[in-house]
Amino acid sequence: MTVDAAPARPGPHRALARAAVERIAGADRRADDDRLAVEAPVAFLYNCASHAVMMATPGDLEDFAYGFTISEGIVADASEIAAVRATPKGVGYSLGIDIPGERAAALSGRARNMEGRTGCGLCGVAEIEQALRPLPVATVNATIRAQAVARALDALPAAQALNRETGAVHAAAFADREGRLLVVREDVGRHNALDKTIGAAARRGLDPAGGFVVVTSRCSMEMVQKTATFGCPVLVAISAPTSLAVELAEDAGLTVAAFARGERLNLYARPERIV
Repeated sequence: MTVDAAPARPGPHRALARAAVERIAGADRRADDDRLAVEAPVAFLYNCASHAVMMATPGDLEDFAYGFTISEGIVADASEIAAVRATPKGVGYSLGIDIPGERAAALSGRARNMEGRTGCGLCGVAEIEQALRPLPVATVNATIRAQAVARALDALPAAQALNRETGAVHAAAFADREGRLLVVREDVGRHNALDKTIGAAARRGLDPAGGFVVVTSRCSMEMVQKTATFGCPVLVAISAPTSLAVELAEDAGLTVAAFARGERLNLYARPERIV
């Protein structure tokens, strides 16, 4: 099965940039050039109304639009997104997203009042109630073998083309129950990488309940929110979870596996799905 992983190459939405660098190794010093991950503002507009500006790597922007819109609960699923237009805008990009009028009306009270910086998934959310929104409860009882999780973790580095070039980005992936990677996306922001993965999976019509999500970052509450809203019952993180992430995962029936390294992992919530 072919992994849907975005290539690390310049294109219409440029993910890579070149920069001059001086390299020092002991007494040796030399001029060279290096490749950097691009970070740029990406504006989300729903039915022409501004909602948020996120700092992101400007690749896979259509996936980003779909994933953010689904994972934030703005629409129920991909079928409610009528169109996405990714357009260069000054130093960044604009994502024009068409959604049903009633969804746009519900969204009008949730506009973010500042930009979302790369490391923060909730920057600009104006109310506490918005930050801790109700989550759907996972009811899928199918199990996943620990060996399948290890298989996905082992395959992930080879699919991280942009990180091999820059060493500066996170990845998120969606794998089937056998641990085969179906989608991999990368971004300077861990939340953005997950949104892009969710968007790519939704656009391909993949069943979120039929596999698990892997992230190369800590497991924060926003990652739990996005995974649960996507409808996936298992979230695997390479680093630690936070206390709120575990609490929300328990309430949402989401399995959280963290410190996942090779064949080792810690199960913090709903451990019965991993056998």
